[in-house]
Amino acid sequence: MLGLLTAVGASILTSCTSGAPPSVEASSVPYATVEPSTLANDLTLSAEFRPYQEVDVMAKIAGYVKDIGVDIGDHVQQGEVLAVLEVPEIQDELAKAKAGVATADANIVTAEAAVTHARAAANIAHLSFQRIHDVATRDKGLVPRQDVDVAQSRDLEAAAELASANSALKAAQELRTGAESEYSRAQAMSQYATIRAPFTGVITKRYANQGSMIQAGTSSQSQAMPVVRIAQNDTLRVIVPVPVNSVAGIKDGQPVEVNVTNLGIMIRGNVTRYANALQMTTRTMDTEIDVPNHDGKLVPGMYAEVHLHLAARPDVLSLPLDAVDGLGTSVQQVYLVQGDLLRLIKITTGLQTSSRVEILSGLKRGDKVVVGRHSGLSDGEKVDARPASYESNVGQS
Repeated sequence: MLGLLTAVGASILTSCTSGAPPSVEASSVPYATVEPSTLANDLTLSAEFRPYQEVDVMAKIAGYVKDIGVDIGDHVQQGEVLAVLEVPEIQDELAKAKAGVATADANIVTAEAAVTHARAAANIAHLSFQRIHDVATRDKGLVPRQDVDVAQSRDLEAAAELASANSALKAAQELRTGAESEYSRAQAMSQYATIRAPFTGVITKRYANQGSMIQAGTSSQSQAMPVVRIAQNDTLRVIVPVPVNSVAGIKDGQPVEVNVTNLGIMIRGNVTRYANALQMTTRTMDTEIDVPNHDGKLVPGMYAEVHLHLAARPDVLSLPLDAVDGLGTSVQQVYLVQGDLLRLIKITTGLQTSSRVEILSGLKRGDKVVVGRHSGLSDGEKVDARPASYESNVGQS
């Protein structure tokens, strides 16, 4: 009995040690299918409404405010009088310049009379010389040579006086041109005493009151006080700081949506202009959208959400972002599921959205690609592939 038991135990032990090795269980991995979808790259940024243009209205000349007829909130038209300055010395300069023009006119009249007199004298002297010269030439010895020379000298002298009179007339005319220029300057300076609106807008700030002393705002180094501040609000600017990674997608006329959350309105528009240069401190590019505001509902300083539609790709092959390794680098790879094995292949990508990426090459429609974490996976590995939970949502992104 003891020998029989020993033989049976040995047989059982031998059969256990000589059998086939246990099978390795396949890893379970989720996959997504390469399918056509419509990709849209949208960018949402916060922005602020600003006036289309806004300036502090300065005075060209110094003076006291005689009258100011506008206040904060007043709507004014281009060219409308905002304020009038009292500048007595300007009136004195204007009167002096006007007198200078009158004096120049009188000098011209005198010079013209002198020219007329000199021309008549020159004509008489030339006729006298011509006659005596003709007689002396025709009848030799009848007229003394000295008389001919005296007549010729008087003719030349009269011609010189005529030339001098013409020169004096021209000088008087030039002086009148200078006097007129000075009078025009004085008139222009007197008009600067009336301060007008440079464009149609609304008064947003008033700096001066009646009787205030206003300095001439013609130098950047002066501490001149403005009279009022005026803003054009019938059209507003929305300035969007586009980050550097989206700058390449900005173009003139690009469609945008401006969502004014506190008013509950959505305004559709287009990119009007962009700086085409980055601000070094923020690495962003200012992009502007002009928004009509004829009803005045929008106020500068309001915040808005701007949705920029940077690009759109209809019916392109795409995958979830977490399916691609090395996204954005020179080597982009995915794990392709072929049967129950993995194959590591290189691909080329295109447009990237917040959740999906366009596949340009390396894959075809219907291919199954592993999504999620790829750590621990290897080329040729046996897997148990199952559809990812979000596969039913593929179609648009």
